[in-house]
Amino acid sequence: MMSPYTAEIIGTMMLILFGNGVVANVVLARTKGNDGGWIVIAAGWGIAVFVGAFCANEFSGAHLNPAVSVAMVVAGKMSVLDAGGYIMAQFVGAMIGAMLVYLFYREHFNVTDDADAKLACFCTDPSIRNSKQAFFCEAVGTFALILPIFLMATPSLTHGDAGSAGESILGLGSLGLLPVGLLVFGIGLSLGGTTGYAINPARDLGPRLVHALLPIKGKRDSDWSYAWVPIMGPLLGAALAALLYRFVLVS
Repeated sequence: MMSPYTAEIIGTMMLILFGNGVVANVVLARTKGNDGGWIVIAAGWGIAVFVGAFCANEFSGAHLNPAVSVAMVVAGKMSVLDAGGYIMAQFVGAMIGAMLVYLFYREHFNVTDDADAKLACFCTDPSIRNSKQAFFCEAVGTFALILPIFLMATPSLTHGDAGSAGESILGLGSLGLLPVGLLVFGIGLSLGGTTGYAINPARDLGPRLVHALLPIKGKRDSDWSYAWVPIMGPLLGAALAALLYRFVLVS
């Protein structure tokens, strides 16, 4: 039986491999998918969420995102200690996934001159540089992720521990996770144009650290002045969604 922490590592690794992989395929030079556009990226991320969740679902509940784990704590469905272990596993998985994306597309990183495009294969940045507005967008985007996830949950799981091994966050089988992938696809299409919709601190910070550490040819800085936004914005949005769910919708 796989441990829930191992499942979170593997699921988050697959999330980043498919998610950052589609970004690399679209923005790096001389790939088959070069200049494929935003819809390709949004669709790829939706599939990435489904694949990652499918891999981890049976063993950890497939959080794959510190914002989800924090929301579970705020909603009273998970202990702080368990959430801490999940979050550490998610960051490890995200870093492994980012490393795999770099190794897979290494030759294309080498022939790409645009340093911003290389950074985009690892982490997010705002279309218009306004950190307060970007923080608001990340909070709203994550709120729009977490609240529907809770509302999709079956009644039997609503008052249970969704963080336990072997229980899906939705109380559904693995194919039942498809709505979450569609939800992320929709967030990308509707709300992703301002910040690139990190909506997941591990998805952004883990790969950003990898970008800083790797000897990538022609890379720029890792934009640490912005890095707090895709961490704190999603955590706030997740907490607000969990509070609304816990004290208003199911009280």
